[in-house]
Amino acid sequence: MTKWLDALAKLVATGLGSGYSPLAPGTAGSLVGLLLFLPIARLAWPAQLLALLAVTLVGTLAAGRVARRLGIEDPGLVVVDEVAGQWLTLAAVPLTPFTALVGFLLFRLMDIVKPWPARDLERLPGGWGIMADDIAAGIYAQLALRVALALWPLA
Repeated sequence: MTKWLDALAKLVATGLGSGYSPLAPGTAGSLVGLLLFLPIARLAWPAQLLALLAVTLVGTLAAGRVARRLGIEDPGLVVVDEVAGQWLTLAAVPLTPFTALVGFLLFRLMDIVKPWPARDLERLPGGWGIMADDIAAGIYAQLALRVALALWPLA
C-alpha cells in the first residue's frame, strides 16, 4: 500500500510527470495546469472553486509526502503548486486565448517574483509551504488578469 501511495503522490506532485522537465519544470507544470484547467473552465465558478480546493488539498498532501521521501524541503520536481496557482489565476474568468496566455504569463511572473508575502509563505511546514507561495502568486496573477480584462474588455 505504501508503494502505491508513494507512486500516486509522485504522479500528483510532479504534475503528471511535468516536474521532471529538464528545462523550467515550474513552467512545464504551469502549462500542464493550463491544459488541465480547460475542461474545468466550462464549469460555473463555484465548481471551479471546489476543483481548485480539491487540487490544493490533494496537492498539499502529495507534495509533502514526496518532499519527505526525498528529504528535500521544496523539491524542484514538485510542480502541483504551479498547477493550483495556474487554476487560481484562471478561475471565474472567461477563458479565451487572450486570458489563457495573459493568465499563464502573469502567473509565471508572480511565481518567479513572489511579491510579499508569497515568499514568506514558503516557510510554512511540509506541503503547506510548497503550495502556499504559489497560491499567493495565483491570487496576485488573478487580480492582475482582472485589471487587464477591465482595460481590454473585448480581449
